[in-house]
Amino acid sequence: MKAPLSWIKDYIDVDGLNIEQIAHCLTMVGLEVEGIRLVGLPKPEAERHEFKYEGLTWDREKFVVAEVLEVLPHPNADRLVLCRLNDGTQELIILTGAPNLYPYKGKGELAQTLKVAYAREGAMLYDGHQPGQVLTKLKRAVIRGVESFSMICSEKELGISDEHEGVIILDADAPVGTPLVDYMGDAVFDISILPNMVRDASMLGIARELAAVTHRELRLPQGIPLPQGDALSKRVSLEVLNPELNPRFMLGMVENVQAQPSPYWVQRRLNLAGMRPIDALVDATNYTMLETGEPLHAFDYDLLRKRAGGNPPSIITRTAQPGETLTLLDGTVQPLDERMEVVADSAGPLSLAGIMGGMDSGITSQTQHVLLEAASWNFINIRQTLSKLKIPSEAGWRFSRGVHPALAEQALRLCLQRLLAWGGGRLVEGVLDAYPLPPQDPVVTLTEEEIISRLGAPVSLEEAAGILERLGFECTLQEDKLSAKTPPIRLDIGEGLIGKASLVEEIARIYGYERIPSKRLAVELPAPVFDTKLEAEERIREILVSLGLQDTVAYRQTSPQREARILPNQSIDPKHEYVRIKNPITPDRTVMRTSGLATMLELLEYNSKFRPSLALFEIGPVFLPVESQLLPNEALRLTVGLAGLREIPTWQTKTPEQRDFFDLKGVLEALLKGLHIPEVNFRPTERPTFHPGKCAEVLSGERVLGVFGELHPMVQEHYEFEALPVLAAELDADLLVALSRVEFEHQPLSNYPAMVEDIAVIVPEEVSAAALEAAIRQAGGKLLVNVRLFDIFRGEKLGLGKKSMAYQLTYQAFDRTLTDKDAETIRNRIVRALAREFGAVLRSQ
Repeated sequence: MKAPLSWIKDYIDVDGLNIEQIAHCLTMVGLEVEGIRLVGLPKPEAERHEFKYEGLTWDREKFVVAEVLEVLPHPNADRLVLCRLNDGTQELIILTGAPNLYPYKGKGELAQTLKVAYAREGAMLYDGHQPGQVLTKLKRAVIRGVESFSMICSEKELGISDEHEGVIILDADAPVGTPLVDYMGDAVFDISILPNMVRDASMLGIARELAAVTHRELRLPQGIPLPQGDALSKRVSLEVLNPELNPRFMLGMVENVQAQPSPYWVQRRLNLAGMRPIDALVDATNYTMLETGEPLHAFDYDLLRKRAGGNPPSIITRTAQPGETLTLLDGTVQPLDERMEVVADSAGPLSLAGIMGGMDSGITSQTQHVLLEAASWNFINIRQTLSKLKIPSEAGWRFSRGVHPALAEQALRLCLQRLLAWGGGRLVEGVLDAYPLPPQDPVVTLTEEEIISRLGAPVSLEEAAGILERLGFECTLQEDKLSAKTPPIRLDIGEGLIGKASLVEEIARIYGYERIPSKRLAVELPAPVFDTKLEAEERIREILVSLGLQDTVAYRQTSPQREARILPNQSIDPKHEYVRIKNPITPDRTVMRTSGLATMLELLEYNSKFRPSLALFEIGPVFLPVESQLLPNEALRLTVGLAGLREIPTWQTKTPEQRDFFDLKGVLEALLKGLHIPEVNFRPTERPTFHPGKCAEVLSGERVLGVFGELHPMVQEHYEFEALPVLAAELDADLLVALSRVEFEHQPLSNYPAMVEDIAVIVPEEVSAAALEAAIRQAGGKLLVNVRLFDIFRGEKLGLGKKSMAYQLTYQAFDRTLTDKDAETIRNRIVRALAREFGAVLRSQ
């Protein structure tokens, strides 16, 4: 938010504080000043500045307030004029091409002189004809036969705004000869407003914080008394259908107004605050919003009456009806749904509640009668509407963070006063005020002990009460307790423990965080409590990362259609239950996922466009509905995805091999070994998602840990994979965590050498490698310390339905060096066992 210093000065005396000190005070109370733009004022003198400055300083001798006495035609140019000007010391003839001076050309001496911003020869200012802000120095020149050495300035040349089509016409009371910096020099603070401090998204809110921290008086604007009578109720009716969505709605009216330009000081402040001036009627609503933080909306009463067929209009706040649309002031046509709150009449929607008005009833240059709205809205509903329609709006930004309904009355008083002062007209008697749901302002009680224990600073109840009163709280001290009633401008203070914490935070902000002393802990740190489940999850991550896989986080939100992509026919089971989202972020993410595999395949699909080799994993929950239970079961799943090349091509391996089923199996074997999960085994299975014959379950004993395999070709067609083949696994991470061992037995290293030999056996095709390895280990006994399958061969010489499996066997003892006879004994025992159990024959025989 941009806050001009001149505007803040309306509510607080800042004498004795320079720009840097003001910015520091605001930052320390939570209103972080991100930068300061100088508009005429000089930069504070200091060895080191805490904040970033930009902008233009106006030399006191070079820039002054002047008055144009007469506008004369240029003798050699139709688009230039000569102004007879008084700068407070002398009369001069000044050349300019400002189109807003053309109407005064050749009219003789002006009955009402024009006050202007005048720059003398040698002044440094921005070039009004160059893009951006380019500094230039005023020098003498001859233009179309007339000497020019100074100029009447536009807003761009002074750094106020980008407007350069005409010169500035100051208000009539501007004192001629006064240095311009004294008359309207300013500094604009660029303040970051935190979401929980929307109460300070106004000039009054910023001034209140500054007054509280500097112990200065806050001057509140009063506005006019709300008019009494029933004239307005005869011209318009009001009905609020959903008090939960619209706690308060007020209407006031001014008739016979004129959409004329606002006073220049108003236009200048709006420009500095980042809003474009329009006319007196629109400017009054914008000015009041920036002043109080309460957005307002003005309707053209004649347009409302026309929509009602010449009858008094009826204003109704309600939710939109199916199929309704609304053309907004920005010209966009927005489709509405039944969850969006609107302001409507008998003909349909007039405005999108709390966000933006409609084109059909808005203020125009022809408006004569203004119906003024001041209301409050449910911030969650406003936030949902903004999220869906993606509409940038100052009003929506404020209402989506919560604006107290009491601000509506203050804003209505002030805005009616501005409409009368700037647009003329007459106030219609009466105000309509529908206030069906006034909020309860909490009362929070604190003791001195609670304050000190939470802050660690010696803040007395009296000092705490003074701080809170400066922030607008009503405080009473009784029986060593401080009771504070929340001011009717804030919705962020809760009750009970939350309220106490909020009040202590308010006290700390104003007391000063820098004043809170640093202290050592008074007691020893408690013994750490370890989360064994979290530690096991981290071990899984560490193992997989060490294997070269990348940790990922996927969307938990999905849709039944997205999850159906993992099936060959993409059929959606109507009996499959999902946890449905009431306010989905996008139309294609309406439920919580029940499969981690579907989201992993989406990650592989997206990332395969950029990399030829992928190895990803994710540990995250799936959400399984439980019958007769509100909350779902959040089961933890481990998903692994591999795709593409086994390694990135290099000068050594120009054509690397593709990953296959056994790459994924190896990853899982290494993971389960690292977790020390017992009795790991694999068995073939079939699942619709995976390629037949290339899919397996992984088990611990008889407990199924998960399933893995190569993706089914028909499933692959549902995705746009650039890297193939695609391999995926989904495991029960809760079961992995439960079975993993933190403490486990380990085998010491033997001091004696190992003996290594290879054997190849011919076995029937149906014999699995796992079964064969188990038999070898059992027959080999304790001296067989390792078994590794390194080759499988099939050929005509072996016979139909036969295969050769070659193993490397490692023998080692812990008490002696083994001999060839020892190795022969073990080998023979293994061969006999394999022959007996599988009919195996040594290939060397």
